[in-house]
Amino acid sequence: MTFNPKSLFGRPTPRIDGVAKVTGAARYASDELVANPAFASLVTSEIARGHITGFDLSRAKAVPGVLDILTYETVGNQIKAPLGPDGGPTTTTLESNRIWHDGQIIAVVVADTFESAAEAAGKVHVSTMAEAASASFGAPGVEVQAITAGRPGEKTKGNQTEEKAAADAAFAAAPVKLDVRYATPPQHHNPIELFTTTCVWDGPNLTVYEPSQFMWGLKTATAKQLGIDPANVRAVSRYVGGAFGSKGNQTSRTAWIALAAKRLGRPVKLVPTRAQGFTIATYRAETRQHVRLSATADGKLTSMFHEGWEVSSRPSSYKVAGVEATSRLYAAPVIATAVNVVHADRATPGFMRAPAEVPYVFALESAMDELSYALNMDPIELRRVNDTQNDPVSGLPFSSRLLMPCFDQAAEKFGWSKRNPKPASMRRGEWLVGYGCASSFYPNNIGPAAVRISLAPSGKANVSMAAHELGTGAYTTVAITAAHSLGLAVKDVTVHLGDSDLPPVPVAGGSNNAATTTHVVVKACADIRQRLAEAAVAAEDSPFHSADPATLILAGGALRNADGLSEPLSKAVPRTGGRLEVYAENIPAGLPASAMAQLYNGHPLMSRGGNRKDVTAYAFGAHCVEVRVHSLTREIRVPRVVSAFAAGNVINPTTAHSQYMGGVIWGISSALHEATEIDPVSARVINANLADYIVPVNADAPSIDIIMVPENDDRVNPLGVKGIGEIGIVGMNAAISNAVFHATGKRIRELPVRAEKLL
Repeated sequence: MTFNPKSLFGRPTPRIDGVAKVTGAARYASDELVANPAFASLVTSEIARGHITGFDLSRAKAVPGVLDILTYETVGNQIKAPLGPDGGPTTTTLESNRIWHDGQIIAVVVADTFESAAEAAGKVHVSTMAEAASASFGAPGVEVQAITAGRPGEKTKGNQTEEKAAADAAFAAAPVKLDVRYATPPQHHNPIELFTTTCVWDGPNLTVYEPSQFMWGLKTATAKQLGIDPANVRAVSRYVGGAFGSKGNQTSRTAWIALAAKRLGRPVKLVPTRAQGFTIATYRAETRQHVRLSATADGKLTSMFHEGWEVSSRPSSYKVAGVEATSRLYAAPVIATAVNVVHADRATPGFMRAPAEVPYVFALESAMDELSYALNMDPIELRRVNDTQNDPVSGLPFSSRLLMPCFDQAAEKFGWSKRNPKPASMRRGEWLVGYGCASSFYPNNIGPAAVRISLAPSGKANVSMAAHELGTGAYTTVAITAAHSLGLAVKDVTVHLGDSDLPPVPVAGGSNNAATTTHVVVKACADIRQRLAEAAVAAEDSPFHSADPATLILAGGALRNADGLSEPLSKAVPRTGGRLEVYAENIPAGLPASAMAQLYNGHPLMSRGGNRKDVTAYAFGAHCVEVRVHSLTREIRVPRVVSAFAAGNVINPTTAHSQYMGGVIWGISSALHEATEIDPVSARVINANLADYIVPVNADAPSIDIIMVPENDDRVNPLGVKGIGEIGIVGMNAAISNAVFHATGKRIRELPVRAEKLL
């Protein structure tokens, strides 16, 4: 049966879950109805390092309705510690009396009502023996660990010592050089949906309702912590109200709520506070970075050195190691990188939208801007001179790379040619005006996945897979793919996601979700089309009897051929045995045959854009930004952004546009607003709320023009689909910082850029 899968995409389509979301019908994890739930409230540590010496629970137990209080003394040996985001050790909770960080869960109070649980939690008295805490970089007692490798699976160019020596030599010999240091702060995801958990036991079977980016990961990790068969655990998360990486890994809370429910013999529901979300889940760690660039007089890079330091917890070596990403951006002949983990008395950090690229591309793209001024060269032209169609690390060709076409289209729409290159030379009334730019890029990842699709004689289809709707439009992209593959209207496809009882899909992270889900859906639909065609040509009562199955297509709810003959699905489907149902698995090229079995065990493998043997696969983009800085108050505004992206075949331009805009706005937030403040003495979070943790509001969101540069990438994957969820934020913080320098002549190398730093 002939079919062009790339014809599926590019048609703007409203979200199929839009009505449910705006009317409140969409069920998020804490909305799930359970019978007679009890309510949990967390007690968290008020010190960042030390030990618990005792509990006084008398006042808490006296609160009417209190049912149980879990501490390390009563349940500490009943649950295994969870693994961290890198699969290694992490800070623990109720397993012992050890306190690893501020806000660590140290007790769980369960009561008949939410209010009683919260009141009792406030009356739990904890005696502790505090020790001097190390908050961050430079604090006494921190431990620095040099890391020789990048992110798991990333390639490095060669011997690190030899690379450094070569970079030093090239730097010393170059006529133009830059040696600078940058810093980025800790940041927290702050999704609108809190980190809720509801656990229900039915005999030996446990159901966990929890917002999650990885249904099968949550299922298997919870089973491992509880020491039970994963077959007895079901995880449900039909919608996620924001995640950005914070709901991608198991946290400690899930197993303890499950244990509380088991002890009580009734469902237990936890809805923690906003402040607790700063310490019971992961965050973006602060970084310090050293960048050295050298170039010839015409702007050609001769060397690049990029070293990073990242904060982590005491037991964890988690790092994002973003230097392995930045080393692929420009054609420097000599590249040296290094990463160091700084162990402090903090919670273990984790993935946060474009985890490696947001902090590390800020440093590199700021340095490129500084180099352009040292060269007296236009910043966009400096990037053009150092553009490359081959990966500087591996030497492999990029599957496609439209970085400069993105810059050209963004610059033209923005009016970049009107920029006066001299800093502090452009004004509008009392406002200093600055233009800044930066590159954006993100690897193209794809994982194994499975799906079950059924087609009824009525022409209605059901698609079921344990994928994840994080607000990105996953329900709609899956429906579009199935509908167009089967010749149906999108409204005739019902999509079921967010349940580990459905076939597995990897974690919704690394911008792999669209590519992963669409490929397996297309594979399943191809099976359906083939079965329908073969049944039709074999049936004597069919108008296609004895025809070539390859000449038949599905369109408009019927089986058709090129001569205009058609047969409705009400006749075609019953020939396959009634309701036609198929199960399909897809393992991307380059992954082992065991990838699907590992996915079923909660361990997803990923074909990563920077670790392929044939090509290096990335999406690229460019930002052009205007900022205005008040000449007296130094208030900073961003009235205008133009961003262009080349990301292969766009499945749904409607939701893609929203994704790009969301990334841009969060990039503005990264540049000007967000910073988690850590007390340098106590190592405690100071601004654990949405009043003091500053995020952009409507007045901070400028005019944003998004350009989707057409790109046909035949080498990235069979459908030419690239991820778009994370690329929008990458480089935006640098573009704004560069624009602030152009407006004021003052270079700010530590985020966020705020008025007080310009005074």
